[in-house]
Amino acid sequence: MIDLPGLFEYDNVAVALSERRARRLDAEAGGYLSISPHPDPGMWSVTAREYVGTLVVDDMQILIRPKIRLENLFLMLEVGLPKKAWRREDFDYATNPDLLQSLVSFYARTLETTLARGLYRSYRNRNEDLKAIRGRIDFGRQLSRARLPMPVACRYGEFTSDVIENRGLRAAIRRSLRVAGVQASDRRRLMRELVAMEEVSDAPVSGDELQRVHYTRLNDHYRPALGLARLLLDNLTLVDRRGGTTAASFMVNMNDLFERFVTERLHRALQGRLVVEGQTHDTLDIEKKVRIRPDLRFRHSRSGSVTYVGDIKYKLTDDAVARSADYYQLLAYTTALDLPEGVLIYCQADGGRPAREVTVRHAGKRLHVRSLNLRGSPSEVASEIEDLATWIAGRSEEVRPQGPLRVANPTEPVVRQLAGV
Repeated sequence: MIDLPGLFEYDNVAVALSERRARRLDAEAGGYLSISPHPDPGMWSVTAREYVGTLVVDDMQILIRPKIRLENLFLMLEVGLPKKAWRREDFDYATNPDLLQSLVSFYARTLETTLARGLYRSYRNRNEDLKAIRGRIDFGRQLSRARLPMPVACRYGEFTSDVIENRGLRAAIRRSLRVAGVQASDRRRLMRELVAMEEVSDAPVSGDELQRVHYTRLNDHYRPALGLARLLLDNLTLVDRRGGTTAASFMVNMNDLFERFVTERLHRALQGRLVVEGQTHDTLDIEKKVRIRPDLRFRHSRSGSVTYVGDIKYKLTDDAVARSADYYQLLAYTTALDLPEGVLIYCQADGGRPAREVTVRHAGKRLHVRSLNLRGSPSEVASEIEDLATWIAGRSEEVRPQGPLRVANPTEPVVRQLAGV
């Protein structure tokens, strides 16, 4: 078994592999790793990309760790939990490099705390054929039955725990219980919660479905557990092997994770000042054929007009060409949205700082660059996000178009308007 606990994201290491195993690894893990021949005979270069976690291919296991501070990895994974909630996972992951086992432990204890308040219940619309009338008769379906009086087509609302929130948690429990190496205490926690959710059906649930859950004051306490459930459902791959054993690969895309983290934190920090929209679809051209999707779009909370735009990039690089592509992308966004400027938000985890501001010749567009240092403590990261939010609010207000002067009464002199009379 290949075990590379010292491999970090974007790092390169030389590994002794047969050509067959190297080709197999490249075929199965090409999206996560880059495999190429090494100058030394019998060696291959393994280059990690933007993913961290555990990757299992046949009898090969590769562990990829993040370059950012470990606390901040769980800060981005925590989806609303207090700092103390992930302190144990931070310690466990420092000694045990398997991110999946740490995350399952995190999920088990978060779930236990969440369900201690009782299962969330809500009304669910149902359409059934019953022997006795319940709710309202569905006359459309009833009349289509060639005048058969029974059963009666009914439409009613049922107050039940079998809702998408609980089905998502249960699906993540089922998947977590199949992971090898989960601590006995965490396995017992998961089994207890599974029994408590016996009324909930074992329906397939995707991470996208959990992303679309609408939160209210009644289910808001489910938000952390559902966030972790979504991570498990989206990123955990289980493969059954001979002998009843199960191999688990769990890879987290740091680019996506950083993007979601920044978007959510800016949404919280700017609440009441700006409306933060993430990954909104728009078009570049007049014919509306060329699609664009800015990572961040900011709207004025009252007028609803778009006042600022941003793009989020996880990795800093010393490659000027790669940075130029980011500027080109932001320039397209500012031009299409008719904005005088925008911002690139980088993660300062590796490499140097790019220029703080670029002014485009002949266009006058200003492309700002801001970075978040994820090598600092969680409190320092929170402070940097607050500073970033304040900066965006200030720039958004400064460049916000005020619109043409409108005369309410054409007979009234414009001078009186300007004088405020």
